Amino acid sequence: MENLVQTIKNSVQTSMDSHFEHLHRHPEVAFEEQNSAKYIVDKLRQYGYEVFEGIGKTGVVGRLKNGDGIASIGLRADTDALPIVEKTDLPYKSKIEGKAHLCGHDAHTAMLLGAAEYLAEHKPFNGTLYLIFQPAEEIMGGAVAMLKDGLLEKFPMQAMFGLHNMPSLELGKIHFTVGPIMAAVDNWEIKLTGVGSHGSMPEKAIDPVVAGAALVMSLQTIVSRNVAAKDSAVVTIGAFQSGTVGNIIPQEAVLRLSTRTARPETRERVLNRIREITRLTAEAYEVKYEISESQPGAVLVNDPENTERATAVAQKVLGEANVVNPGPTFMGSEDFAFFAQQIPCVYGFIGNGDTPMVHHPEYVFNRSNLPLGAAYWVGIVQEYLK
Repeated sequence: MENLVQTIKNSVQTSMDSHFEHLHRHPEVAFEEQNSAKYIVDKLRQYGYEVFEGIGKTGVVGRLKNGDGIASIGLRADTDALPIVEKTDLPYKSKIEGKAHLCGHDAHTAMLLGAAEYLAEHKPFNGTLYLIFQPAEEIMGGAVAMLKDGLLEKFPMQAMFGLHNMPSLELGKIHFTVGPIMAAVDNWEIKLTGVGSHGSMPEKAIDPVVAGAALVMSLQTIVSRNVAAKDSAVVTIGAFQSGTVGNIIPQEAVLRLSTRTARPETRERVLNRIREITRLTAEAYEVKYEISESQPGAVLVNDPENTERATAVAQKVLGEANVVNPGPTFMGSEDFAFFAQQIPCVYGFIGNGDTPMVHHPEYVFNRSNLPLGAAYWVGIVQEYLK
């Protein structure tokens, strides 16, 4: 694998640059990635892959077989953009108002397409390779949709690998950690229903604003009083919506929550406390309540054996000085976790350097990472499909 990065640069750098700029100019948000999917399909067919469309609504799977090997693995990239206005002066900035690739999914897709082109041309492997272009990661929906469409039954694989850029980590270094690396996210909505009244006659009302205010404060005790200091959890009430003017007590109040938990047992504890505190607060303030629970969250857990193996591959490709294990863990979330619940998975981070964080309007992917990511993918295929 010596000099693989330079080989990738010489072979597919121009293609990756083209993929990246095209996708960045034409962002599509979760489950709307029709044009992105068509672009991916066209490229994969051009390279000689069998292509399967509509897996998980707008997901794409490419299959390439070589030799008589029975082993099979999957490499996954995410394809969706964010509903955010981009504030950069890039010559290839988003052409779609209010939508932008501000998490680097365009780059992840470009890296995988670059590796796809190289692997199809040189075929340095023996077995079956699946390339998984997954939609809707930003809403934690794409992985579940692909699994429901039979991804692993139609395309059986022994392991799956993912890679995400990460600002604040040193540029070009890949980080791996065995075990839990990203938190489960649960996005809930709580609706409190009382009795409205004129602001001058609160005695005729059952005020959902007061109940909601009490609930916000009570929910903030969950982490401090129910989660061990050595553990990690976050309960955020990001929206509290009620009323229109100051002299009307409204009928309803809506709270929108986001919880992050680093261990499955902590997740259950936190969510049960939300249910209990909401019920008891509603009773105390005589309001009715309704909790709308989202897609259940999942902690992203890296398979130990395959994480160490992937680390060794990255060291061969990038050099030992450019690979970190153990690396950091994050309270952010990834729906790659749902794949990891089904088969052995490895998720790594490639440092994006000192740039604004992902989801920031001024975030910029450092495109010097394109050949590094593609070379890592090629190395994984060469190692696992010998």
